[in-house]
Amino acid sequence: MPGVPDLVLASSSPRRRALLDALGLAFEVTSPDVDESLLPNEDPATYVERVAIDKARAGHEPGDITLAADTTVVLEGIAIAKPHDTAEAEAMLSRLQGRTHRVLTGVALATPSGLYSTVEGTSVTMAEMTPDEIAWYVGTGEPMDKAGAYALQGIGGTFVRGVNGDAFNVIGLPLLATRRLFAEAGLDLFSFRA
Repeated sequence: MPGVPDLVLASSSPRRRALLDALGLAFEVTSPDVDESLLPNEDPATYVERVAIDKARAGHEPGDITLAADTTVVLEGIAIAKPHDTAEAEAMLSRLQGRTHRVLTGVALATPSGLYSTVEGTSVTMAEMTPDEIAWYVGTGEPMDKAGAYALQGIGGTFVRGVNGDAFNVIGLPLLATRRLFAEAGLDLFSFRA
């Protein structure tokens, strides 16, 4: 529409795209190339917010509204990213099984009037898993592009005993926090509906 800025999702995550699609939003997608390395002694919450901000800045064009996010799993204060191979996925799941961990997502919004960001946290308790269950699940391929090596919205959800907080946060985009971030920027998220 004339005079209405474009909404851009600065993310290669198919899960974030699916969540925005489910809201009926009209948006473009860009996949900014940013360094997602954890800095030495960087707190996990600071890390996800920094990476989300970097993605929003890298994907932002003047006049557009650019939304970006970054998610990590945190166990005992240590960030657990995406597994690089099946052995790493099995090791991650072995550490998470039977325990409660935090999922942190940094969300950033770059607008013509400024940059806005927030971090959302959700606690997830995993069921106990046998080594055979872990090996089978990793063999499905589902864990390979997920922080913490599981997908709440997929097969991995059958290994989750409980979620305390925004379940969408675990999927990669906390919807309530995102709507509030738009409001903080003076924008109505649903003005971008298709």
